[in-house]
Amino acid sequence: MPELPEVETVRRGLAPYLEGRRLARVEVRRGDLRIPVPQDFAERVTKRRVERLWRRGKYLLMELGPMDFDGGATIIAHLGMSGRLVLAGNEVTGQGRHDHLVFETGEGTRIVFNDPRRFGLFTLAAPGALETHPLLAAMGPEPLDSSFDGAALSAALRRRNTSIKAALLDQRVVAGIGNIYACEALFRARISPRRKAKNVAGRRAGRLVPALKQVLAEAIEAGGSSLRDHRRPDGELGYFQHGFAVYGREGEPCPGCDCDVGETGGIQRMVQGGRSTFFCPRHQQ
Repeated sequence: MPELPEVETVRRGLAPYLEGRRLARVEVRRGDLRIPVPQDFAERVTKRRVERLWRRGKYLLMELGPMDFDGGATIIAHLGMSGRLVLAGNEVTGQGRHDHLVFETGEGTRIVFNDPRRFGLFTLAAPGALETHPLLAAMGPEPLDSSFDGAALSAALRRRNTSIKAALLDQRVVAGIGNIYACEALFRARISPRRKAKNVAGRRAGRLVPALKQVLAEAIEAGGSSLRDHRRPDGELGYFQHGFAVYGREGEPCPGCDCDVGETGGIQRMVQGGRSTFFCPRHQQ
């Protein structure tokens, strides 16, 4: 599933084509996604100007300007497991079997939502209702915001008995973190994914927050991680997967480690909450 860097990569790639542009035509070719697309979706968004394209956690938000009869609306989109928002012509035409939504601007740019598994979603929020929308209301802070620091993380984890890895995946604790970047940040912070979340405070939280910020920033710069489905809007792959320290590297030595892989087994894999966790038990305590 796309995490914060992949969604931010999509946002940055689409912003020049959408912000300040009017949606001249919107087609819902198949609306039975994870959450059904509102039946009047196309009618409600067509001819509106895109005022802003932004991101909240793993959600892409398209703020639309008002019309004579209302005060505007915001499209809430989630890419799901296999969804892609790409410029038409980059492996998609807008007429393919898995091309479910098509947005066309007044300049003729066509942006297609392609999703073979149909786990993505597109819905609408009325003006002033975004912060209380069920999909967003309980979401935690943005990890790249300057206000998110060690103290903020310590406070969020204070009473959590779950593992720190599970806590990082909880979108109520911090928004946008998924399995890949939780593994990578915990490695950089030298924190065991097994450690109780409530015990990641003080110095440990002070190490973890910069590690999260660093790994997310580097992944965004690299266009995200393309393991299976993620593509940038221009159809190109992200390449952060080539720099993984631990994720998907079971049995390999971890970067900077001088242990004997023949004795230790190198990077280990375990399952937490149904998700694979990759870590170095010698490096991470």
